[in-house]
Amino acid sequence: MAQFDEPSNYDGQSNGLFICGHFHVNDSYSTHRPHGMQDWLITFTLSGEGYFITPDGEKRCSRGDIVLMRPDVPHTYGTVNGQVWNFIWAHFSSISVGDSLLPSDPLFIHTIEPQSINKRVHRAFRRILSDSRERHEYWHDLCLNSLREILLLLAQKQNHTMDPRVEEVLHYLSNHMRHTVQIEELARTIGLSASRMSHLFKEQTGISVIDALNQMRIRQAALLFEHTNRSASEISYEVGFQNYNHFIRQFRKWMGTTPSDYKKHSSLER
Repeated sequence: MAQFDEPSNYDGQSNGLFICGHFHVNDSYSTHRPHGMQDWLITFTLSGEGYFITPDGEKRCSRGDIVLMRPDVPHTYGTVNGQVWNFIWAHFSSISVGDSLLPSDPLFIHTIEPQSINKRVHRAFRRILSDSRERHEYWHDLCLNSLREILLLLAQKQNHTMDPRVEEVLHYLSNHMRHTVQIEELARTIGLSASRMSHLFKEQTGISVIDALNQMRIRQAALLFEHTNRSASEISYEVGFQNYNHFIRQFRKWMGTTPSDYKKHSSLER
């Protein structure tokens, strides 16, 4: 069970992120704040189920859900009957992260998908926990950086409604950009047939999976031309092309010019 780091009479402060914890609690756990808090509360559920009661009613959260609650909202929250709620929480002020990243709803709940983003959010919460406990130099700024990463990922999800499976494909491609990608193997990793994955991907992005991979490679190649003195053949290999002529064709397709001309132009601008 959890070590209850959060004081039962806590009502919030305004000096940035300063208190967080990881609770693993049964259904005897609840926190009641009839006058709300002075700062924001964020939670991320790892397993089990919790509830939040505000003047607008009751909402529940489960695995993969982020909850954000505004200051001054009267509330009670706790573990759903018969459940064990495993969650990470933190309190912070809007001053510390900026209002633009925060929802307008008094209580906001969003499920983090796909799995790659879920893992990234989890890692950010773990960094907040470790940095706040160790209190090494710059711990407060490091905590706020991790919190901002979480809020930015959440804002990105709110502004773009791409199918989570397509996001998983893009994440896979970015991690395997330098390697040969097998469509059948990629499809298995996201639980779709190769034909269904290919259709869904093109429907949502407007290009094929292979085109998306080559586009990533060429964008990276362009950056290397702009910021390094490496040769075109070295860059071609670095970004995943085994055939230099294929690299030239793809570069012209996506950049509208040859690698040599792009390199010359980039060199003049440096």
